[in-house]
Amino acid sequence: MEKTKKISVTGLILMIFTSIFGFANTTVAFDQMGYASIIWYVIAAFLFFLPSGLMFAEYGSTFKDAKGGIYSWLEQSIGEKLAFIGTFIWLSSWIIWMVSTSSKVWIPFSTIFAGHDATQNWHLFGLNATQTVGLMGVFWILVVTYCATRGITSIAKVSSIGGIFVSLLNVVLFIVSLSILFLNHGHLAEPFNGVSSLINSPNPSFMSPIAMLSFIVYAVFAYGGMESMGGVTDSLKKPEKTFPRGIIISTIMIGIMYALSIFLWGISTNWHQTLSGHNVDLGNITYVMMNNLGFVFGHALGLQTTSAITLGHWFARFAGLGMFMAYLGSFFVLIYSPLKSFILGSPKKLWPAKVTKLNKAGVPAFAMWCQAAIVAIFVFFISFGGSDAQSFYTILTDMANISTTFPYLFLIGAFPFFKRRQDLDRPFVIYKTKFSVYATTILVLLVLIFGIIFTVIEPILEHDLITAFWTIIGPVLFGAIAWSFYAVHEKKSNQ
Repeated sequence: MEKTKKISVTGLILMIFTSIFGFANTTVAFDQMGYASIIWYVIAAFLFFLPSGLMFAEYGSTFKDAKGGIYSWLEQSIGEKLAFIGTFIWLSSWIIWMVSTSSKVWIPFSTIFAGHDATQNWHLFGLNATQTVGLMGVFWILVVTYCATRGITSIAKVSSIGGIFVSLLNVVLFIVSLSILFLNHGHLAEPFNGVSSLINSPNPSFMSPIAMLSFIVYAVFAYGGMESMGGVTDSLKKPEKTFPRGIIISTIMIGIMYALSIFLWGISTNWHQTLSGHNVDLGNITYVMMNNLGFVFGHALGLQTTSAITLGHWFARFAGLGMFMAYLGSFFVLIYSPLKSFILGSPKKLWPAKVTKLNKAGVPAFAMWCQAAIVAIFVFFISFGGSDAQSFYTILTDMANISTTFPYLFLIGAFPFFKRRQDLDRPFVIYKTKFSVYATTILVLLVLIFGIIFTVIEPILEHDLITAFWTIIGPVLFGAIAWSFYAVHEKKSNQ
C-alpha cells in the first residue's frame, strides 16, 4: 500500500520547469549575444541538460537512501578524497552565488522605489557607486547570517511569493511583447536578419570566436540545478518510463521557452539604442529591459512620452519587487542549507570539531560565520578593485557561472566509475551499454571544459587579467582548501 501519492509525468515536468527556467537568464542572454544566444541555449539543452539529467536520475535512484546528496554519489563512485574535493567545490558555487547576489540584491531594492537602478548614484563615506554597493553587500551577508544563525528562517517563505511574481514576469513579457508586435504592425525593435542574426552578436564583446564559445557557460548556467531532481525517482510512477519522458519533454519545453523569450525581447529592445550605454550592466539588465518594455508598450498604445516613461517605471518596479523577494527568500535558505547538508553528509573526521557543531537553532553557526567572512572578503576586494559597475557585475556573473559549472566536471566524470560497479542495486537505468556511457560522458565533458577554458581565456586575450583572475579563483581556491583539509586528515590518520 502506497503511503504517498506518486508523481506523474506532468508533475515531474512542472517540478523541472520551475526549478530550472530562469526569467533573468533571458535578459542576460539577449544583452550578451542578442538573437545569437538562441543557438547556444539549444545546444546546451541537448548536449548538457538532457544527457546529464538522465545521469543524475541514475545516481539519485541508486543512492536514494544516502544522506549526503552529491557527496554520496561521488564517494560511492570515485572515492572519499575526490568526493570531498568535488563537493567542496560544489559548495563554493553557492558561496560565489552569495558573493554575486549580496551585491546584486540592492539593484531590485532600489528599483522598487525609483523605478530604475538607482545604485549607480549611491555614495557612502565618499566612496564611488561600485564601492558603496560592495559595502552594502557586506552588510547584507552579515545581517542575513546573524538572523539565520538564530533560527530566523521563516522569512524564506517570501521566496514563494517572489517566485509567483517572477513567473508573472514571463506572462507579462509574452502578452505585452505580442501586443507591441501587433500595434507596431509586425515591426521588430531589433532587426532579425535570418541566419546572420542567429550567428552574429550585436555586442562587441561577443564578436570573436573565443568570446562566442565562452557563452556556452552562460547557457549551461541557465540549465543548472538538475542534480537536485535526481533524488525524486523513487517518488515517480513507473520511473523507468516517467523520468526519461519527463526530462525529454522538459528539455524541449525549456529550450523552446528560452528561445522564444529571447526572440520576444527583440520586439521591444533595440540592442544599440537600449543596451549599449555605460549605465547598463549584468546586474541591472533585467530592470532596464523591463523598463524599456513598459516604455515601448506605452508608445505603441499612443501614450504621451511622460506617461510612457511612467509606465516603464512601473514595469521595472514590478520586476524589482519580484526579484528582490525571490533573492531575499533564497538567501535565507541557501545561507545554511548547502553548508549544513555537506557538513552533515560528509564524514565528521574530515572537519575541525567547531565546524560540525550545531547551535540551538540546529544550524552550524561557526561554519556559517566562516562562510560569511569569505563572502565579505570576496565582495570587498572585487568592489574595491578599481572596476566600474559594468566590469564589477560582469566579474560577479562570470564567477557565478564558472563556479556553478565546475562541479559538473566531477559529477559527469565520475559516471563511468559509477557504472562500473557491479554491487549496486539499480532500479533505474538509461545508459545500458559501455559505448553510450563513455560517448555521453566525453561529449558532456567536452562541452563543459571548452566553455570553462574559453571563458577564462577570453579576458586574458583582452588583457583583462583582473576579470580572468576572479572568474577562475572560486573553484581553484576552494579546491585547494578542500585538498589541504583532506591532506591534514590523511596525515593524522597515518600518524
